Amino acid sequence: MEIENQVSVTQLKDAIAASQNFLFSQQYPDGYWWAELESNVTIISEIILLHKIWGTDKTRPLYKAETYLRSQQRDHGGWELFYGDGGELSTTVEAYMALKILGVSEIDPALIKAKQFILQRGGITKTRIFTKLHLALIGCYDWRGIPSIPPGIMLLPEGSPFTIYEMSSWARSSTVPLLIVFDKKPIFRFNSSINLDELYVEGRENAIFELPKNNDWTDIFIGLDQIFKFAELFNIVPFREPGLKAAEKWILERQEITGDWAGIIPAMLNSLLALKCLNYPVSDPIVQRGLEAIDNFAIETEESYRMQACVSPVWDTAWVIRALIESGIAPNHNAVVKSSEWLIRQQILDYGDWNIKNKQGKPGGWAFEFMNKFYPDLDDSAVVVMALNQARITDESLKIATIIRGIDWMISMQCKAGGWAAFDIDNDQDWINAVPYGDLKAMIDPNTADVTARVIEMLGELDPNCSEFQFKIQSLKPSIERAISYLKQEQETDGSWFGRWGVNYIYGTSGVLSALAVINPIYKNWGHGCLQPLMKRGANWLVSCQNSDGGWGETCHSYNDTKLKGKGVSTASQTAWALIGLMATGCYEME
Repeated sequence: MEIENQVSVTQLKDAIAASQNFLFSQQYPDGYWWAELESNVTIISEIILLHKIWGTDKTRPLYKAETYLRSQQRDHGGWELFYGDGGELSTTVEAYMALKILGVSEIDPALIKAKQFILQRGGITKTRIFTKLHLALIGCYDWRGIPSIPPGIMLLPEGSPFTIYEMSSWARSSTVPLLIVFDKKPIFRFNSSINLDELYVEGRENAIFELPKNNDWTDIFIGLDQIFKFAELFNIVPFREPGLKAAEKWILERQEITGDWAGIIPAMLNSLLALKCLNYPVSDPIVQRGLEAIDNFAIETEESYRMQACVSPVWDTAWVIRALIESGIAPNHNAVVKSSEWLIRQQILDYGDWNIKNKQGKPGGWAFEFMNKFYPDLDDSAVVVMALNQARITDESLKIATIIRGIDWMISMQCKAGGWAAFDIDNDQDWINAVPYGDLKAMIDPNTADVTARVIEMLGELDPNCSEFQFKIQSLKPSIERAISYLKQEQETDGSWFGRWGVNYIYGTSGVLSALAVINPIYKNWGHGCLQPLMKRGANWLVSCQNSDGGWGETCHSYNDTKLKGKGVSTASQTAWALIGLMATGCYEME
């Protein structure tokens, strides 16, 4: 495919130089880069609720959060889960709740429009479980419609199919504290005027507060929930007290010294709710650290106060290093050296939850955030190693040792299927997504093509002039062969690959093409066939998705409707991903 060349080489060089200068200007004194991680309004809405529950709302600029929420409402009256989604029911209900908590009147034009949007889409009873949970905390939804989870699951031995370690790290760190919240079923009456009855289409008095049935095998879990609710009603819940004690202990053990839990707001929010249910005072140092950790995720401007669901300094820093070096900045440039040394200091040498199912592995990964020692992840770790591999620092022996530790940890995390997941090994029991509590279908962390590709790309990019790295590569032949077999199996019939951690098939395909391109020479030297046919099919698919404006785009709706894969308004990031994938293929002839 040919696109009219309207960009001169000079313009391209100027654009690269401008980007480099911008990045240099954004580096923090300690050496890292860190930009805002945008989140939808449910995050700030739930934090408003949390501060009201703890009575700490007057010490935070929540009046600015009202301004922010108003600015994010769309003309149709709703709030979006992602850009351009047309508005989403649960997101809108939570924003509506937050505005009412902040004192906005029901007859305010913004809430009138939001109410119409909500009622047109079925009202409160059609929202997700987590939205209903937050409403139940303030008496705006009945606890009978919230799943019950027996605290006794905390006591199940390792290897049990129902243990918390069969959940993804993010689900686990959010669920353990909710065992306490679900057990206590609190209703916090901080404002008698908070009432959302107007958001029930059928009228609250006529609402049915029970879990919806699907008329398939998953209804088994609905039946189990009903049995457990019966046990709760008569106070005959097995192992209730020891289970609650174990959950409390688990929460306390996993709080970072900075106050964080798992580096994500849902885990931090739920942990603080659990401590409130256990009657911890707001003055308790554990609570204070937790609240301060949440404050560190906030973005405050002159007029706005919003919340990030997570922070990304390690990820941002590694990618900036790669971008600078690949765009012509010297690998020993002061900014590169300083940031690389910062990354080396961020390597996690503590054992985390990953060790439960990976007894042989030794620590050496990196997390996404400033502080998250229990949950390093494969994606960050691979990108960090690629960045360090490209950089040249004063102590190269330290760098090499750091990289080797990182590689060893990543290899130990390879799943049985041959790929890699984000945080855990063999965390792939899909039935867990069928539990009523898991209505978002994100309860597990299976291996995926995009994370697998990142690890393979990292291995393929290791410095060929470093004997330690080349010896390591040869020793990893079986692991690499298994991973490539996995990627072959995961290619779609149209040539694309699914992307879990970026939207979506454009992201996944770009990552796999980059990986196959760098590992192909090594793979061929081992006597295998060339990987070019796989790459060619993937590249052809990318070309077929190019928009008439020259860019690429893909909507988040492609996760629910595969007919929309590779389709959407062009964006800079998705266009860059597509170009990275195409350039990696070596400009193979497109058919």
